[in-house]
Amino acid sequence: MRSMTLLCFIFQLGCQAQPAAKPTGAGSPIQVVCTTGMVADLVRNIGQDRVAVTQMMRAGVDPHLYKATPGDVQQLSGADIIFYSGQHLEGKLSDVLHQLSKTKKCFAVTDGIQPDKLLRTEEGVVDPHLWFDVSLWQQAAREVTNKLIEYDPSHREQYEKAAQQYDAELAKLHEYAKTELAKIDKSRRVLVTAHDAFSYFGRAYDLEVKSIQGISTESEASVKQVNDLVSFIVNRKIKAVFVESSVSEKNMKALLEGCGAKNHQVSIGGELFSDAPGLDGTPEASYVGMVKHNVDTIVKALR
Repeated sequence: MRSMTLLCFIFQLGCQAQPAAKPTGAGSPIQVVCTTGMVADLVRNIGQDRVAVTQMMRAGVDPHLYKATPGDVQQLSGADIIFYSGQHLEGKLSDVLHQLSKTKKCFAVTDGIQPDKLLRTEEGVVDPHLWFDVSLWQQAAREVTNKLIEYDPSHREQYEKAAQQYDAELAKLHEYAKTELAKIDKSRRVLVTAHDAFSYFGRAYDLEVKSIQGISTESEASVKQVNDLVSFIVNRKIKAVFVESSVSEKNMKALLEGCGAKNHQVSIGGELFSDAPGLDGTPEASYVGMVKHNVDTIVKALR
């Protein structure tokens, strides 16, 4: 019922006169609304002082479960451009974003990533956690650059210069992750997390990845999923698993209890940032900071 009410509200807004796009060379910043912190960080780095970014989801918020409020819809409707991650990451927002795309410049940053680089489940569903392969997030950055230039072509040079600088920073981060994670002995390079957010990370940086839940946190983990992972951890003699900042620790506690019942003690190797960055004012609030934190935390626990 709440979802239907919001869609009706969006329809009413869409029927109203839409503000004209900013004239080329306008001095005021472009009003941009972004869904996740990772997307907002992309836009801030590339748009710099040409954009005023409103970020919908803050630290610790799970985008799979996020539900739009009337206040969110008003912000979205008042934006010049909307950027979201895409590939159904923002599951419960999908209908809202689809409806807004009929009257707004509304773009998924992952649309710029090569289709052959996408990972899929056995059911054919695309894994939306592409930012954990930094080289793929570089492609998402180029998509943001292109869309900002399309909207504001008179500042092409500024966007391209900022994009080149940020691309160099991401390239350095990609190499850092490869170098640091390679320090873990191959036999110990197993990453166990709460939900399946790290498959791109594992593919890019040569880690075996296991999780309790699937790529979305919408569905509850079954007893069989927990028990199967307990058996895997015990058989492989894994000593550390990882919790996630935006996912409940309930399933992880059940996992630890299951391992304990089989006389295998497992510790929490640390907290990883998966679907949301860290708190404002911390290094982990940025995309680069959250990835580096994850790499350092994993290396410290598994090395």
